[in-house]
Amino acid sequence: MAPACDRTDAIVVRCRCVSRENGGFHCENHSTSIDQTCPQCGAKCDPSSSSLYYLLSSDSRSQKDLEKVWRCISAAAKGFTIGAGLKGGLAAFAILARLRKGTFSASARKVGTVSNREAIIIAVKETLRYGLFLGTFAGTFVTVDECIAALGGHRRTARWRTLLAGAVAGPSLLLTGPNTQHASLAIYILMRAAVLASRCGMKSKRFGRICKPLTWAHGDIFLMCLSSSQILSAYILKQDSLPSSYRSFLNKHGGKDSVILQGVKEIASNIPFTNLKGIEKYYRSQGVNIKLDPKMKVPCLIVHGNQSCAAHVISFLVQAYGRALPVYLPVYFIPALIVHRQGLLKSPYTILGKGLLGTARSSLFLSVYCTSAWMWTCLLFRIFKRCNIPMVVMGTFPPGLALRIEKKSRRIEISLYCFARAIESFFTCMADAGLLPPATKLKRADVVIFSLSTAIIMHCYAQEREVFRSKYLNVLDWVFGVPPAISETPRCKNT
Repeated sequence: MAPACDRTDAIVVRCRCVSRENGGFHCENHSTSIDQTCPQCGAKCDPSSSSLYYLLSSDSRSQKDLEKVWRCISAAAKGFTIGAGLKGGLAAFAILARLRKGTFSASARKVGTVSNREAIIIAVKETLRYGLFLGTFAGTFVTVDECIAALGGHRRTARWRTLLAGAVAGPSLLLTGPNTQHASLAIYILMRAAVLASRCGMKSKRFGRICKPLTWAHGDIFLMCLSSSQILSAYILKQDSLPSSYRSFLNKHGGKDSVILQGVKEIASNIPFTNLKGIEKYYRSQGVNIKLDPKMKVPCLIVHGNQSCAAHVISFLVQAYGRALPVYLPVYFIPALIVHRQGLLKSPYTILGKGLLGTARSSLFLSVYCTSAWMWTCLLFRIFKRCNIPMVVMGTFPPGLALRIEKKSRRIEISLYCFARAIESFFTCMADAGLLPPATKLKRADVVIFSLSTAIIMHCYAQEREVFRSKYLNVLDWVFGVPPAISETPRCKNT
């Protein structure tokens, strides 16, 4: 009588037919002795082949685990590179401009002035902070994405996994500084998320009709006009409602001294002039002698001195174009050196020509935008023979039409950026007027908005990739390397 089979002496083997039926994934184990046959096909199991299978499957699992870990590390490193590169590049240009103006340490001893050495240290810290911010964001997103996929299954969690991962990664914004508010950035990212959500809605049968007005061909220009009305009005009437960096940008390209802006603000607000002598002194330093009347109704003499409105428009346009060129040269040529570095070797004249054309076109947009702001306000002041706040708001609406100069792909980007600034300025004005609670009472609302927005953006990236433009999709793919969608997994392809 043959001895009973001891389970401890049995060898766990895998029959080829079972592995073949399951495509090599999630197969069943059969506990058999070496002499037993497969319960499904009747063939004898080969322990040597099963051992080889276990070794290969173990190596395959280890390789996949290593790929997941590498994806997390790679995303964090690439995010840090992008954050540090962008912030560091802007800081480098700012420091070079500072050195060019000759603000050396001797003059920096004045009260409230930062020396060059201190400016460089601040720039390095800001560069590292923004690198850590984007590196942590990318690394956290990929880590959460991989952990949820490993615990809950890739296909089963695909519909909501990236939504949660994007929200969890959002608080990495705090790494830019625990006390640093980023309302403009958060609102801009929210605008980007709204655009992507609207594009998804246009594809939907349920929300298609609601989102239909968003397909208006010139909606970006109308949005720019609305933004322009708020931003340029705030530039003249209430500069403290704008972020300091954006305020500096407007003061440079607005082309007017602070005493001139103060004079226009006072006449528009119908309050007595406080510094007409300062305006006259400023024009004398420019070689122009003027005498200002405290009872004036139209501020054209304050805005452009003895020049006529038409002559001022022409001269201001030429000067504004010269100020705009240095802004757009790095915008076009630095990405060309990074993104199209291989194409520069093959067809350098084509790429450089496109860069020059883009620089000239964008510089023309900015110069026309700034020039038309003064042109339209002067025109309305002359027509109605008065200057007040509604006139300023009306006169700063049409300059947004200058966006038509830009190419179509850049219009929506510029209009959304300006709209985010306009929203921040508008709510700041409302809070200062007592119509809304102060922003200080809403602690880190920027982080909440940013997290909500990144959740929507990353969900669209994983599930609705066609709503992204190819250039943005390529960058996101390079950084995050999100796994394939449900329909692209091996099992779905086989079926």
